[in-house]
Amino acid sequence: MAGLRKFVCYRRVKRAYTRKSKYKTKSYVKSVPVSKVVRYTMGNPKKQYEFEVSLVSKDLVQVRHNAIESARIVSNRKLEAIIGKMDYFFRVRTYPHQILRENKMIVGAGADRMQTGMQRAFGRVVGIAAQLKKGQKIFSVYVNKKDLETAKLAMRTATRRLPFQGTVEVKPNTTAL
Repeated sequence: MAGLRKFVCYRRVKRAYTRKSKYKTKSYVKSVPVSKVVRYTMGNPKKQYEFEVSLVSKDLVQVRHNAIESARIVSNRKLEAIIGKMDYFFRVRTYPHQILRENKMIVGAGADRMQTGMQRAFGRVVGIAAQLKKGQKIFSVYVNKKDLETAKLAMRTATRRLPFQGTVEVKPNTTAL
C-alpha cells in the first residue's frame, strides 16, 4: 500500500536542487503540489490584545504542510471551544515552499533490469515543506490576560502534531496588529 513515508526521511534541512524554469523543457520539476494549509489567519484581527503566545522551534528542521495544517486545526478548535470565535487572533507564521522529492526504487525479482538506479535520479515531487530555523515562530495567538492559559494549552496541543520539539513563548503585545 502506497502512502506517506515517515518524516524521518525529510526532517533534516538540506537545500535540494530544484530546477523550475519558465520553459517547460528545461524544467525538472513539472508541477508543485498545492499547500494543504487552508488559512493563515483566524479569529478577530481588529481587536487589541494584551499578550502574544507563540510556538517556537528549538531546532533547524523541516515540517511538512500536512503537519502544519493538522496542528493549526487542533489548536484553533481548542481556542474556539474555550474562548469563542471573537476573543482571540491566531496566525500561522510559516509558509511551506520547499519541494520534497523521492526517487522510488522497485523491489522484487527483475527490478534491476527495470529501473535506472542513480542515472536520472532527480526524483518525483512527493510534497512540500516549510524549513524552520532555530527560534522561529510557527504559530502566534494574540489574547487577553483571562485567556492566557487557554492559549498556552492550545500551543502545547499543537506541538504534539509536529515532528520536532517546540517551546511556548509568552510576550506582552507591544505592536498593533
